[in-house]
Amino acid sequence: MLTKKENLQETIHGGNPDRFVNQYEYLSLIPDPTMLAGMGDVSKGHDCVNGWGVTIRFPEYVPGPFPDTNGDLKVVKDAADWQKYVKAPPVHFPEEAWKPFIEMAEKVDPKDQFVAAMTAPGIFEKLHYLMGMEDAMMAFYEEPEAMHELIDYLADYEISAAKEVISHLHPDALFHHDDWGSQKSSFLSPEMFGEFIAPAYKKVYGFWKKNGVELIVHHSDSYAANLVPYMIDCGVDIWQGVMSTNNVPELVQRYGQQISFHGGVDNGKVDRTDWSENVIRKEVETMCRDCGKQYYIPGTTMGGPESTYPGVYETVSKVIDELSKEMF
Repeated sequence: MLTKKENLQETIHGGNPDRFVNQYEYLSLIPDPTMLAGMGDVSKGHDCVNGWGVTIRFPEYVPGPFPDTNGDLKVVKDAADWQKYVKAPPVHFPEEAWKPFIEMAEKVDPKDQFVAAMTAPGIFEKLHYLMGMEDAMMAFYEEPEAMHELIDYLADYEISAAKEVISHLHPDALFHHDDWGSQKSSFLSPEMFGEFIAPAYKKVYGFWKKNGVELIVHHSDSYAANLVPYMIDCGVDIWQGVMSTNNVPELVQRYGQQISFHGGVDNGKVDRTDWSENVIRKEVETMCRDCGKQYYIPGTTMGGPESTYPGVYETVSKVIDELSKEMF
């Protein structure tokens, strides 16, 4: 029987996996001081101000935290003068702060799982966290030079943080959040994405790969099928969070030898107050049979090994294991 890591590698390289990769089983997600400083003290039912000065809200009834950019809470009041408002969080911390995370990384069996560093929120998300979605989208048109400068600043910050993470945790994978669309469309056109966002990610992901990271997993639980060529060019190995609205079987068939897809089981369909194992089985089985055994990892689209409602994530995993026994 292949290890979880070996099975993942067989799956994404078009080899001979002996079962479906079960959701996040191939990753051991390791937080770190730089990520936590940027995110802030995020916990369900509480508000916080993150390291960028953004107010984050996380009510009990929503699946994840979100920025509040209303009124005076908006950090960047004018995109043209972003330098007046934006100050990156620290990336240098005493060795004692790193100790618990180093211990977590050292406990991972490198033959069984990837040691995965984490980045959240991503570059596009930081833009609208800082100035609000409407202002950010308008700024791409009205202040393109300033937006290029701000994106470069954010990319340089990520690389500075990456240097610290790599030197302390020695990861061989990166799990990077950045939602690039709604359920039905990307936030930016492919042309605009290619002008503004893709160059930053090519730089950031290129740095990670030049420094020992072999697997880049990018999370975007959205439609982004029109951006897949940019993902490939930027060095993404697995798009996690791919929603069913992307026509995942078609993506697997078209791009499978260049990138793999993790998700397809939309949380909006299975992660509900009235969730049931029958509905979960139907959704998971449809994706597994339609997408096949290579270049596809069945799982929910949420950006982490969890669900909004207790029991959903575990039931999805149970069904995947059952389908592995039926189909392999």
